[in-house]
Amino acid sequence: MANEDLTGLKIDKAALAVRRPRHKRPLFWVVIALLAVIVGVLAMKGVFTPKVEVEVATVSLVYPSQAFTLLNASGYVVAQRKAAVAAKTTGQLEWLGVEEGSRVQKGDILARLENRDVVASRDQAAANLANSKAVLEQAKAELRDASLSFDRQKELFSQGIVAKADYDSAFARFKRAKAGVAGAESNIVAASAALHGANVAIDYTLIRAPFDAVVLTKNADVGDIVTPIGAAANAKSAVVTIADMGSLQVEADVSESNLEKIKVGQPCEVVLDALPELRSRGVLHMIVPTADRSKATVMVKVKFLDMDKRILPEMSAKVAFLERPVKSGEDRPMTALNPQAVVTRNGKKFVFLVKGDRVAETLVETGAPIGDMVRIMSGVKAGDKVVVKPVEKLRDGSRIKTAEK
Repeated sequence: MANEDLTGLKIDKAALAVRRPRHKRPLFWVVIALLAVIVGVLAMKGVFTPKVEVEVATVSLVYPSQAFTLLNASGYVVAQRKAAVAAKTTGQLEWLGVEEGSRVQKGDILARLENRDVVASRDQAAANLANSKAVLEQAKAELRDASLSFDRQKELFSQGIVAKADYDSAFARFKRAKAGVAGAESNIVAASAALHGANVAIDYTLIRAPFDAVVLTKNADVGDIVTPIGAAANAKSAVVTIADMGSLQVEADVSESNLEKIKVGQPCEVVLDALPELRSRGVLHMIVPTADRSKATVMVKVKFLDMDKRILPEMSAKVAFLERPVKSGEDRPMTALNPQAVVTRNGKKFVFLVKGDRVAETLVETGAPIGDMVRIMSGVKAGDKVVVKPVEKLRDGSRIKTAEK
């Protein structure tokens, strides 16, 4: 029985041979065909072709003024009229009415020092002046009475009715009254001067704007001791620093060797690093008549013809000294690129536009040269990357490896 059971466990090789798949060889050829198609598609896409190394440039926006720029220089915006406003007397800052960025007019009160002592002096001087005026009125009344009495005594003395002593007494009284009026008038002048001095002392405690300006910095706070010279410990001299924004100019350094290219009154164009889209017209206002021996440069000052409220002191700026003024329509940017990127074939102009690791042959329309670049009317836009000096083997769809230029 055991042998029979083991015999039943044997594998029937004949049965297995019958079950083998009959379509193994046709499936193999289907797989080979699919692989061939895939390889062909990849080959058509250039996957197996080596990448072409090219130089790449960026299509940019340029301004027409670049074509007639004689010289470029860098500098900073500087306020030509700037003041550290301080008090003319020492005192504690009691009130401050401005902050950074506040616009003030000439004569506006910016701050006030504690001034109770000078106010009291002013009130005393005003009272003295009022008293002097009252004394003057009293002296004038005395003079009128003395004058009338003297006239009567004079008339009676001429008629021999009164004695000479009475006449002399009336005359002396008249002279005293007249001198009293003169003294009272002098006292009024003195009292008025004292009152004016007291008012000036009060005005010294009021810190006013010397011209129309904008507050740049606040150097003291309420409670600080303010003194004109700032010599005392923890004392402040300037309360605020202000600048006249209408006096902003660009101060730039020009190499001594390039001075022959510029002159006073020359048109300029100013570009601020903080506002690259803003191009302001300017004019060379001054060539400072001294040189910096350490840098071999001369400072020049460029005045703004187009003032923008966003322009602030100490902004860095670039100045282009122009051959001629910018004409109407030349203040707008134009699309341009390196002329070596443009290829001409069969009367058509095109560029190889970089798209990823491939290039696309793109038709373009060119315009007039702008400096060392050429204007592009259509086909590509600013920011696009194109191949510079394309090689003969470069074609539409070619794979590339780039080297920025």
